[in-house]
Amino acid sequence: MIDRRDTLRYGLLGLSAFGGAGLLTACARDQDPPPVGGPADPDGIRLVSSDLRRAAGDSTVLPGLVAGLRAFAGDLFGGLAEKQGNLVLSPYSVAVALGMTLPGAVGKTAEEMRAVLRVDAVGPDRWHKGVNALTAHVEGLAGKQERRDGSSAEIALATANQLFGHQGVPWEEEFLDLLAKEYGAGLRVVDFETATEEARILINTWVEQQTHDRIKDLIPQGVLDNLTRLVLVNAIYLKAPWEGPFTKELTAKAPFHLDDDRTVEVDMMNRPDLAGALLAGDGWRAARIPYAGQRMAMTVVLPDEGRLPATEAFLADGGLSALTGPGRPATIDLRLPRWTFRTQAPLGDLLKSLGMPTAFAEGVADFTAMTDDDLSLYIAAVLHQGFIAVDEEGTEAAAATAVVVKTESAVQAEELTVDRPFLFVIHDVEHGAPLFVGRVSDPTA
Repeated sequence: MIDRRDTLRYGLLGLSAFGGAGLLTACARDQDPPPVGGPADPDGIRLVSSDLRRAAGDSTVLPGLVAGLRAFAGDLFGGLAEKQGNLVLSPYSVAVALGMTLPGAVGKTAEEMRAVLRVDAVGPDRWHKGVNALTAHVEGLAGKQERRDGSSAEIALATANQLFGHQGVPWEEEFLDLLAKEYGAGLRVVDFETATEEARILINTWVEQQTHDRIKDLIPQGVLDNLTRLVLVNAIYLKAPWEGPFTKELTAKAPFHLDDDRTVEVDMMNRPDLAGALLAGDGWRAARIPYAGQRMAMTVVLPDEGRLPATEAFLADGGLSALTGPGRPATIDLRLPRWTFRTQAPLGDLLKSLGMPTAFAEGVADFTAMTDDDLSLYIAAVLHQGFIAVDEEGTEAAAATAVVVKTESAVQAEELTVDRPFLFVIHDVEHGAPLFVGRVSDPTA
């Protein structure tokens, strides 16, 4: 009889390289987790998975969890916004990827991660249940939406979680159980030691599929190596039409003034009768643009003329809470540029500065709750990439986050070439009693 722990450890379920992770078109919680057991598939990809079903989550945690997520978003945005240029990121994606890593952390490593993610405000167990409930809510925003004018439009919005673990590692049952229950995730077995590049391509291809090819090459060459033991990935994709599309014939070239006093020409969209909402704060005004069905919206924030957006203070002082408030209903004559860009952001240094350096410290980080062998693991990199395109029809956006976990590097051998006369001592180990001593002046004599 096969013991459940053995199946969890060694992943006897065969899974084709991409057959089990198609495009994000359905909620993972509606699908039963695959059974454990069975032969490997022709591609050799195996799945280590708990046999527990995904739980329903705890929606009562959402107020506290979302408040923490807003604060975390402010931290991330404030840190990344120090660099000039366009920026798009998904705080949700980063939080979920780190959230999947958290159950494997112990001691100070876990304490710091919980503090950065604001976990203790609701409690560790409830926090994971809250993430599960938030994911269900987010995915529930997808589907056909009725507009006020009687027409309908389809919103695509879905997320996916996946872990890629090194073959032969005995993963902890409790770790896998929580991932299955609250994140709907199993762990695909790959060979990071002898097939590192193949594993990297597999992960990146999975991400591309989940994001409809909008996120490419999430993990660049050189990030993974033979010491990599685990990569935890979250992906999110959105395609949402506006509640009222902009009229393309009204789009025209117009000046756009950059921070360095230069002016560029952009395609400026125009919606003279937008039924949205206005918001305002110290040094800024904002317009709320609803998507079809009015269950989601984009809020565009414009700093007052002559003032630059104080991104760090703005977000740290509860700006996100102010921006997500109801606002004042208004009809707005809105002019908004079209834009398309992507952001690639390694987050390791930022997360260290936010208060979780121990997780990245080789020889200090404690992720022993991940594996039965209590491997000395640490986070080597947290990689994030975002994409956004805004035009007259609506918005397409995607993001993915990867947490790369490695084991400590092997102790490098110290070179010692005995090529000249030397001494020796033969002794017992416990007491160091010299049984023989000598010198070798010429080994050939």
